[in-house]
Amino acid sequence: MPANLWEPYAPDAKGPWDLRRVVHLHRRAAFAAAWDELQRDLKDGPGPATDRLLKGESVAHTPADFTATAAVLADAAATVGDVNRLKAAWFYRMVFGPDPLGERLALLWHDHFATGNAKVRNVRTMRRQNDLFRAHARAKFADLLNPVVRDPAVLEYLDAPVNRKGHPNENLARELMELFTLGVGNYTEADVKEAARCLTGWGVDEDKFVENPQRHDGGAKTVLGKSGNWTGTDLVNQLLKHPATANRLASKLAKAFFGEGACPPGAVKELAAGLRERDLDIGWAVGTVLRSRLFFADANVRTRVTAPAEFVAGAVRALGLFDPAPSTLALADWSARMGQDLFDPPNVGGWPGGRAWVSSRALVARANYAAALVEGPNAGRPSAYDPAAAAKAAGLGAGRADVLAYHHRLLFGTDPPAELAARLAPLEGRQLVTALLSSPEAQLG
Repeated sequence: MPANLWEPYAPDAKGPWDLRRVVHLHRRAAFAAAWDELQRDLKDGPGPATDRLLKGESVAHTPADFTATAAVLADAAATVGDVNRLKAAWFYRMVFGPDPLGERLALLWHDHFATGNAKVRNVRTMRRQNDLFRAHARAKFADLLNPVVRDPAVLEYLDAPVNRKGHPNENLARELMELFTLGVGNYTEADVKEAARCLTGWGVDEDKFVENPQRHDGGAKTVLGKSGNWTGTDLVNQLLKHPATANRLASKLAKAFFGEGACPPGAVKELAAGLRERDLDIGWAVGTVLRSRLFFADANVRTRVTAPAEFVAGAVRALGLFDPAPSTLALADWSARMGQDLFDPPNVGGWPGGRAWVSSRALVARANYAAALVEGPNAGRPSAYDPAAAAKAAGLGAGRADVLAYHHRLLFGTDPPAELAARLAPLEGRQLVTALLSSPEAQLG
């Protein structure tokens, strides 16, 4: 593998810092960006633009009362036990929050530690889990895994409370090894059985993690070739040190920030090695990826299918629909129609992702959402989007060609190709913007 794959990106003749790459950075890492944010980052260069994202300071449209409002929305959802309101509270964060990369990573961890309220049936614990993902999104993995594996929502979802001495339940042990850390092929069925014994006694009481010594199997266990009177804590520490865990995390991050085939296997291996050297520091890995030449390479631009939540929030942010904003309840509903119902992944493996996001049914839902967002009422917005006014505010004219040019630059970072302009010739105004948002290219981040 070339030694410079993770070399920091520096603009040159073959890879200039242009609007296309600014759009790519925000669409891939932060739910897209409004026009003024794109222009700011285009002017300032890749260093300041990426630093702002990594520091959670990239958004120019965060309301002054954001922190208080976000807390009120989540508190209200938890108090009344309404998971739909909790989904809406999360979309409020995605659209308005100062740290879209943090929310993007929280989505990644929600998928990695997939937990569904349909089984947990406790909105308060789901809210706490969501806060946990956000708080430790960039932390060392130990600081995330330890509280997550003791999280009441995860424990209930994986039947941990019934796991006791003499009657081990393997669900938590299996997913801890298969999905959370090592990955398939790096443990045996015997390891799962012994790991389940390590975790006996872990449970939930009054929505809090408890460890019951009377229910714990204190006998000797052999896990991954090592023997001892292991506890659940011992097991987690052993898994964190296993080299396969770094490999799985590197693969997860590559999947999140690269399109299909855009991240060479050797680069993933190098990222894993760096993670092992730095105690699985996720923040370091994310910064390495987003600053890299590989991330900004042509082969990685517009190659990854956006997840529904990313598409929904990104369209709002790109069009600058902040005041009046669409209903976040409506945004959550549209995401579910496209196949990503937050707080209820399909199973413990999370969402399949990739091309599975663009089934014929999902594409119809995406096109319908684009129309609803632009027109207004069916997205909970009282007024329609004004494409001509947006183009004019960006310094272009208000004619049809200007509207097309502005929105193509906004969404894709380039001028519209002649073939596309000809194909969209019959459309004007809001229909034109809807067609761009519904196009195959718009489904790629």
